Amino acid sequence: MTPPTRDELEARLFYPLGDRLPEPGRCVEVAPGVKWIRMALPFALDHINLWLLRDQMDGREGWTVVDTCIAHEQSRAQWEQIFGQELQGLPILRVLVTHMHPDHIGLAKWLCDRWSTPDQTCHLWCSATDYNSARIGSQSTTGFGGEGAAAFFRSHGLTDPDALEKIRGRASYYPSLVPGVPRQFRRLMDHQTLVIGGHLWRCIAGYGHAPEHMAFWCEALGVLISGDMVLPRISTNVSVYDVEPESDPLDLFLQSLRRYEPLPADTLVLPSHGKPFRGLHERLAQLHDHHADRLAEVLQACTDKACSATDVIPVLFQRPLDLHQSTFAMGEAVAHLHRLWFGGELRRERDADGIWRFRAT
Repeated sequence: MTPPTRDELEARLFYPLGDRLPEPGRCVEVAPGVKWIRMALPFALDHINLWLLRDQMDGREGWTVVDTCIAHEQSRAQWEQIFGQELQGLPILRVLVTHMHPDHIGLAKWLCDRWSTPDQTCHLWCSATDYNSARIGSQSTTGFGGEGAAAFFRSHGLTDPDALEKIRGRASYYPSLVPGVPRQFRRLMDHQTLVIGGHLWRCIAGYGHAPEHMAFWCEALGVLISGDMVLPRISTNVSVYDVEPESDPLDLFLQSLRRYEPLPADTLVLPSHGKPFRGLHERLAQLHDHHADRLAEVLQACTDKACSATDVIPVLFQRPLDLHQSTFAMGEAVAHLHRLWFGGELRRERDADGIWRFRAT
């Protein structure tokens, strides 16, 4: 039986706004007091969705921002357009960040500085794990490049000298997109409840994609701001990085998806990439099936011969990849191998060249 295509899977979801997208510098209201912003990214994944929530804090009317885009001039210019056209003359009161990846936290410091006054601080709200990861990353490297990342990828079979040299040269990749984070923050924790615009929003922690990702669920509005944990068309990147080289993030991610199953079937999901959709339970099932299929394919490949992560990239990704995509693909390949290794279905050995190879038990 031929598995369904990505288009066929997506057709099982419902997009209440159809093909409508926010224009640059403008918003689309998706629920009462909830506005959708879409900003361009200079990557293969070419956009990110950000959210404006009508709010009130300490007697002040204004807005809460959820996620920020990377730090570059185009996104700052778009934000300035938003400030002039979409805020109804009201201030940004706080900045919520789902997680520490550059497209989500890159402009957090700029936004907080831009909207703080001598009397009122516009705080960053974030999980402590991701806040501290972002602080470290903005001052050094955290698995996205540099000598440590190159050595890690080489140990998993990436031996091309040119590719390794380019990875070494990306030591400043994260700080180039996240030049700084605010020196102070407000901590978000799992099950914590925020009052935003008179509505209760519950934090739902997720693991595997980022250290401690936060999604936000509002029962009164029937809205889930899912961040990167639940996307409608693509599967979330789940990778092993050099700073935690023997982790099992895929198990963490799949277990985290279970946290969204109690939400109502008609939940409006606001993802970080793609369009707002309904069909949460269908999409959760698709993601579980997707990774089960990929794990089966990787296990079969390692049954035929001992494989490194580089060997199984073509099993997981059947399309050409640039260097940016290849580094994520390497991390994802290791994550699938580790899930099978931790699950006892693979064993691993380091060969004479120092490369980890995995074979079915």
